[in-house]
Amino acid sequence: MRNKILFIVLFFAPLVAISQRNMMDSIVPTPLFGVQYGGTWSGADLKQRYGYFNQVGGTFGYKFQKNWYLGFEGDFLFGKKIKISNYDLFHYFVDSYGNITDQNGDIGSVLTFSRGYHLNIEGGKVIQQAGHNKNSGLFLKLGVGFLSHKIRIETNNNVIPLLEKDYRKGYDRLTDGINLSQFVGYLFMSDNNFLNFYAGFYIQEGFTKNRRPLFWDQPNTPVPTNTRFDLLYGFKVGWLIPVYKRVPKSFYFD
Repeated sequence: MRNKILFIVLFFAPLVAISQRNMMDSIVPTPLFGVQYGGTWSGADLKQRYGYFNQVGGTFGYKFQKNWYLGFEGDFLFGKKIKISNYDLFHYFVDSYGNITDQNGDIGSVLTFSRGYHLNIEGGKVIQQAGHNKNSGLFLKLGVGFLSHKIRIETNNNVIPLLEKDYRKGYDRLTDGINLSQFVGYLFMSDNNFLNFYAGFYIQEGFTKNRRPLFWDQPNTPVPTNTRFDLLYGFKVGWLIPVYKRVPKSFYFD
């Protein structure tokens, strides 16, 4: 029974302390932890390889006394739309019927997906005049970081020697480089700490390079060494958990 009471006290004490804050009339500096989801379309050079991406990730930052923001975010990119067909990618070992056989001579199943990730350091500002309280408003961010993407190749339960382990690297089009990002949205910080989120639109510009010395499906064609311009754009929503300092209680003695 004592442990249950202790748990209830520890669980509700932060909520009681936070409820004493005046989010309407004062800017409250706080760390912000969050999870986020985004829908992403490909543009520029990236559009030649991939279509739509989903992205899931997390964010951590700090909102300062004057609503300036500094943080870090990372997202995992994944999708199914590959602009390079399996026939073009693996044409050297596709038979006359359009099939790829495994080591037992059976028809193998080869699937390709788009995969990637990005890591960004971000800085921004919450413009409170557009918000319902002084901690909410138009949310503007700029970021710089790292972007990587490639083709993921899966053979399921088949063993296809030319597509196993390191052999896949000859086909995966691994590409990475510096990434810039911009975000325009709305940050909502609730008065009672129950609901805190942001949503808006973003764009990212990747200045990347191919990292494989040879594309095995094009052995007679030199791999381009120029800097690519990989464009990603779309929407992003995130749920935030602020970590406020406990509000001191006042005690009065007669």
